[in-house]
Amino acid sequence: MPFLDHLEELRWRIIYSLIGILIGVTIGLVVAFKFDVVELLQAPIHDYLHGRKLVVLNPMDAFSIRIQIAFVIGLAAAAPIVAYQLWAFMSPALHKPEKRIMIPVLVSALVLFMIGVAMSWFIVLPMSLRWLDGLMGTSLEPMIAASEYFGLVTNLCLAFGAAFELPLLLVALSALGIVSARALNKSRKFAVLFIWAGAAIISPGDAVTVTIALAVPLYLLYELSVAIAYTIERRRAARKAREELAAA
Repeated sequence: MPFLDHLEELRWRIIYSLIGILIGVTIGLVVAFKFDVVELLQAPIHDYLHGRKLVVLNPMDAFSIRIQIAFVIGLAAAAPIVAYQLWAFMSPALHKPEKRIMIPVLVSALVLFMIGVAMSWFIVLPMSLRWLDGLMGTSLEPMIAASEYFGLVTNLCLAFGAAFELPLLLVALSALGIVSARALNKSRKFAVLFIWAGAAIISPGDAVTVTIALAVPLYLLYELSVAIAYTIERRRAARKAREELAAA
């Protein structure tokens, strides 16, 4: 297509994506205001409140917390729609082998994101709360603000979900021929440094156990991405050899 037609196609894909996000946020608003999602999300910290409740420091906090929850639910619900629009825009420019790769990549991205969120919710968040509660001892009286707690929960879950996408990005780049498996293998020491630094930044406070809980799975995923990249390159080389043999 001409350049202006590409821009028109991109404009409509963005519009469809925004409509999907709007629908997702609408669903999130219904869920956040019609159901007791706040009670569900405060379950991990319930044992550390010692019979008390999360406090609200601003009359608008109860409203803003539900809006924040609604946006998170909406973005999660709209993610498949946005991914499909991205795929629909890119697919005409891809060859058949690349098209076969993109669908598993999009599905794997969703699965890895959910694994990251589940790990942060079931493992990392309880570890963080236990460690932070232990710092208070007997000399401090906890009075935890609801807005701060829910901000910690959403930021931690989104950070872990996004972090688990990085190895998949490496596999996609390798499958598209942008990054080679040999380059990934040689960059292992820099990858380890980046993984540990990123895990330390994402982890709340100085919780070493949380840093380890994020860094170890990310490193294993990196090694898996290197192995998958080698497999992709071997299959690409074998396919090229068959095509050359058939052409001869």
